[in-house]
Amino acid sequence: MTVQHKKSSLAALTLAAVGIVYGDIGTSPLYTLKTIFDPEHGLVLNEFNLLGIISLIFWGLTTIVSLKYVSLVLRADNRGEGGIMALMALALGSVAKNSRWHYWLMLLGVFGATMFYGDSVITPAISVLSAIEGLEVAAPGLEQYVVPLTIVVLVTLYAVQRHGTAGIGRWFGPVMVLWFVALAVMGLINIAAAPRILWALNPLHALRFMLENRMIAFVALGAVVLAFTGAEALYADMGHFGKRPIRVAWFLIVFPALAVNYLGQGALLLTHPEAISNPFFQQLGAWSVYPLVVLSTLATVIASQATISGTFSMTKQAIALGLLPRMRVMHTSASEIGQIYIPAVNWLQLSVVLLAVIGFGSSDKLAGAYGIAVTATMLATTFLTFFVIRFRWHLPLWLSFASTGFFIVIDILLFSACTLKLFHGGWFPLLLAIILFTVMLTWKRGRELVFQNLQKHAIPLEDFLSSLFVAPPTRVYGTAIFLRGESDGVPHALLHNLSHNKVLHERVVFFTVHVVEEPFVAEAEQVKVTDLGHQCYQLNVYYGFKDEPDIPRVLALCECIGLPFEMMETSFFIARQTVISTPGAGMATWREHLFVTMSRNARGAADYYQIPTNRVIELGTQVEI
Repeated sequence: MTVQHKKSSLAALTLAAVGIVYGDIGTSPLYTLKTIFDPEHGLVLNEFNLLGIISLIFWGLTTIVSLKYVSLVLRADNRGEGGIMALMALALGSVAKNSRWHYWLMLLGVFGATMFYGDSVITPAISVLSAIEGLEVAAPGLEQYVVPLTIVVLVTLYAVQRHGTAGIGRWFGPVMVLWFVALAVMGLINIAAAPRILWALNPLHALRFMLENRMIAFVALGAVVLAFTGAEALYADMGHFGKRPIRVAWFLIVFPALAVNYLGQGALLLTHPEAISNPFFQQLGAWSVYPLVVLSTLATVIASQATISGTFSMTKQAIALGLLPRMRVMHTSASEIGQIYIPAVNWLQLSVVLLAVIGFGSSDKLAGAYGIAVTATMLATTFLTFFVIRFRWHLPLWLSFASTGFFIVIDILLFSACTLKLFHGGWFPLLLAIILFTVMLTWKRGRELVFQNLQKHAIPLEDFLSSLFVAPPTRVYGTAIFLRGESDGVPHALLHNLSHNKVLHERVVFFTVHVVEEPFVAEAEQVKVTDLGHQCYQLNVYYGFKDEPDIPRVLALCECIGLPFEMMETSFFIARQTVISTPGAGMATWREHLFVTMSRNARGAADYYQIPTNRVIELGTQVEI
């Protein structure tokens, strides 16, 4: 019975992984070949070039996705979690905090994360656009409706995010399996009509193509990379499904279907080169166009959903790691903790996606923007993986270089090819990344300045308590909990309370939240209590960057270690900091004003930590930076 249960669980997880993980890379056949042979690239459509391109795509899928991501990078899990943020935390944890590498690894991880945000904006835009563009094949007169219909689909998709995907999510897997079956069937039909396309499986065709075409081939690489978009998603979603279902889904369903379809599109172009205007929708003839538009629209919506959910998840991790201000996070499923909705991110992302759709107007023009975002994230991932292999797994230096050096060369080559598109759309994700990079580093640096200011005026807690109880103030009934920073002295809220009310609760708890560079912390290790004497306690709570902050639940855990809490007899004292920008040392004036604006609009600590609002007392304090 146990074995059967495991088999059915693997099958269910594999089906779910097909639906969530592989939507992005699975919809790449919609636009890849059309973009590669775009007249702007100067690549002539002939048999030699076609065999070379198909060979590049096939061996690219084999090396970049199968070898690098599925075989190597999936091993670099942070307690089962994946993605650029989890990998950054893993890499940072592998070197000492005072190491010269620590700061640069943090910058590299943040850069990779910001490029992932760029990718998550372009994916919905280019995917849905390319699906709706199938209408142009069926009826060229419908071209003017492509952008309006794309906008309608995208607005609808983002509008339903607050309801979560629990209801329709169960259909993602079956729909994407149908999509991959359709890809494979179309590919096989076209391969049967022109079997000589199978020569492309020989990697020598890719090599000859690169050597003979040189600069034109290098330019074409910037479009070939479109076939590998979504590789980062399979690593980012590892925490949801585990390594094995992702690997099984790739090798049994996704890779064979993609390889066969690219070969099939190549076979079609060998016999009907005029189909290059949109080879995907011409694989089966005119009768199939409308059904394919419907199916591809469903597939691209699912692919877009995966990137939107990924953006929510990454934002939550960035907040926990101190790279973004606290925001409102809503849970859309009572049973699935990973299903979240962040309103601010949702509507901001939709605005940028619509700008991309309206500004670029077609999938061809967006393709240049897509490649640079994908390859930059890939490159950051490979560099971070090297540090994990070398300093966390302690493998020999030669083996660490051997296992990542090959991929670094490929990533640099692909990224360099994509930079040629800098003025043809590549500036768009770079601009987004620069803005987000600036925001994240400004927030991180601003918090450091606030911390330094508080440290300058901090009063050591133990010394303060010793002097306080020489002539103790009046104690009143109940428990007072004071939120306190990791290295703060006496909380300002306590000083204000003593100064104005001249009383102290009969039990005082200093509450400090520590976020560790791991995704989760076991419940047994989350709470540590230190008795400071005189019914005063230091309560340290440890969260991973994917844990859900929930103070009432933590207080319930304290009962097991002899510190019970009655919520109706407990008051939470929180100091709300008003940050003020002052001339002099610190950051540039514009960055300080940016930080002050973010700080004022950040979600309150009481709301973020789910403290009952009727138990909170907020006291204001000013901090200069």
